[in-house]
Amino acid sequence: MESSTTSSELPPGFRFHPTDEELIVYYLCNQATSKPCPASIIPEVDIYKFDPWELPDKSEFAENEWYFFSPRERKYPNGVRPNRATLSGYWKATGTDKPINTGSKQIGVKKSLVFYKGRPPKGIKTNWIMHEYRLIGSQKQTSKHIGSMRVKPLKP
Repeated sequence: MESSTTSSELPPGFRFHPTDEELIVYYLCNQATSKPCPASIIPEVDIYKFDPWELPDKSEFAENEWYFFSPRERKYPNGVRPNRATLSGYWKATGTDKPINTGSKQIGVKKSLVFYKGRPPKGIKTNWIMHEYRLIGSQKQTSKHIGSMRVKPLKP
């Protein structure tokens, strides 16, 4: 997908720290509808094919958090539950979905997940957290289950 600004053209000192609303409005909505994003800095990576400590190498902006567009695969062919397993562990959802609004209109949801090593129910909790952003409503149908992911290690 072409964009007007690539990561190599960004100015010195540039930091990518979008709000939840900005991630959905300017990046995830554009990605889902095949429109260019303001800058081509969020790569498409199937994050469930990697463990979280491998993901920083997949991003051009290796600071303290990393952003990805990733497909959401189903755990079972006819089911609705997403498959969040990796080679050495799994991402477990925590809490409830947080609505993301622009003005008074809900445009998406944010889900927090924590990475566990091993297999459920005996997985060992790690310090890796992921925030998954999804579109809702009519835009969800065009998204092909692409989500925007913010991955970062928790501070000890």
